Amino acid sequence: MVLTNRIAVALVSVAVLAGCATAGTRKPEEAVRERAQARWDALLKGDVKTAYGYFSPGSRAVMDEKSYEASLRKGFWKSAKVESVTCSAQRCEVGETIEYEFQGRRTRSPLSETWIEEDGNWWLVRK
Repeated sequence: MVLTNRIAVALVSVAVLAGCATAGTRKPEEAVRERAQARWDALLKGDVKTAYGYFSPGSRAVMDEKSYEASLRKGFWKSAKVESVTCSAQRCEVGETIEYEFQGRRTRSPLSETWIEEDGNWWLVRK
């Protein structure tokens, strides 16, 4: 009887923990939307190191942080907003609107990014 109760308690504990794990799992679209916006927020603040950290391991393998920083025009972007995220399997396409200054005028443009899931996290792919 004691063994049966222990087994029952163990099974209930496993079920509760599994439920908690499932409840904490977010949809890929939510995770990617958050990461994509966080990367843009870092760029807008001039935090190149943080923004670079969102690139996929493969992207970072072919482009070091100094090269990435050299490719940026600091202060160019004025705002950025993630508008849409569409995911399939381990890939998401992110649609954004960026605002920048060009020839003294503020301009808005659509932008598309690709994010991939690798090692349990979502990463931006450098094109």
